[in-house]
Amino acid sequence: MFNQPCSISRARYYLFILALAVLFPAVSRAQLVVDCTGATPGAFPTINSALAASGPGYAIFVVGGPCNENLYLAGQLDLFIGTYDGFPHVALNGSINVVESHGVYFHGLDITTGSNGSGNGITVSQSSALVIHDCTSNGNAGFGLSLGGGSEALIVSPASFDNNNAGGIVIGENSTVETSGWNGQPVDISNNRGPGIYIAFGSFNTYGRTTILNNVAGLGSLSGYGVDMRGGSRAQFGALSGSNIISGNQSGGVSLQEGAEISFWNGGWQTQIQNNGPLGVSAGFHSQVTLFNDVEISGHSGPALDLYGSSQAYLFGANNLHNNGTSGDPRSAAIRLDGNSEAFLRGGTVTQNAGPGILALVNSSVDLTEVSFSSNTGGVVVCDSSAVMISDLATGTATAPGMACRTPHSLGNRSINKLQPAAPDWTGLKALVARTMARATKH
Repeated sequence: MFNQPCSISRARYYLFILALAVLFPAVSRAQLVVDCTGATPGAFPTINSALAASGPGYAIFVVGGPCNENLYLAGQLDLFIGTYDGFPHVALNGSINVVESHGVYFHGLDITTGSNGSGNGITVSQSSALVIHDCTSNGNAGFGLSLGGGSEALIVSPASFDNNNAGGIVIGENSTVETSGWNGQPVDISNNRGPGIYIAFGSFNTYGRTTILNNVAGLGSLSGYGVDMRGGSRAQFGALSGSNIISGNQSGGVSLQEGAEISFWNGGWQTQIQNNGPLGVSAGFHSQVTLFNDVEISGHSGPALDLYGSSQAYLFGANNLHNNGTSGDPRSAAIRLDGNSEAFLRGGTVTQNAGPGILALVNSSVDLTEVSFSSNTGGVVVCDSSAVMISDLATGTATAPGMACRTPHSLGNRSINKLQPAAPDWTGLKALVARTMARATKH
């Protein structure tokens, strides 16, 4: 069940922030200045030359660019590389590779390898407590950001991973990415030729103001989903500091396969999954999706939720699934279940969809109470001869004409107690960013 992975993720998050808070007070011990234009007397001419003179606890401030170089950071500890707070961004025309490092903090860098170059903008392996703050990694030949080898990265907004040739962010091999928009600015993952976020054996968590827009299918197997999850991966989209928006992605909004799990939850704002071509959220092959209150899924030519291959969906509270599907498509519905899949609905609105509100096929089941259905062209709930439904709907209102949903028993709905994830404590993160930026103030 998803509650346990959520609690593990929160624990890792708090340990992550604690580790950062312990390490980064050392950032003021030694400072090196880089000016890649050569205009500052006494400054290092490249970031790499400053790296060669640095050590644990150093801060490397880049005051002029662009810097045309690739950075390779191996075995680094407690290192700051970036601009002074409030200064213009500096372009890094090259890649960053971080290996077996801890406590590296990037600030104010615009990273690009160029579409005709090679590799990812930022590649992280076997590293922890990495912070990417007010940076962009756009227009790269590979992904904007790639994590593997059990790495951890925290993205502090504003940030963007746009227009990359392979996708926005890839998270693999037990790695974790957290994004934070508590300062009111977005993390944008858009217009990539590949998935916005690809997760395989990793996890991604956002607490608001993440936009994933207009990603398209790329070469080979690169999908055009906003979020593409495989191999038991985990994700949370919490709308705590602002809305999360997943829109305009060519292959669909979110795809889950191979035991992946995702939850969307309301922390005062709304998550919107809109106009993503063929579908909103697809969960297959033993995967699971949960909507906790005030998630809107609309404007797709196929279903808002498509479940297949023994997968599950849990919908709690005032979610709104509307204006999905295509007239004349016999498989069109707001929620489509196939192949031993299950949907549990407790409240919410399903309205103005082409086809029935719910279509259940091939040994699938629906368990619903207190759901408002209206103006769905194919009726409320439609089942084939193998599917079943338990509901609080009055007899005769549950199906389209000529169809019937079997009720396997008269024992009522299953009791479900599924708690929305708790909001994180941002005290440590805010203190870390404030301390780092105070030391990054030019005097």
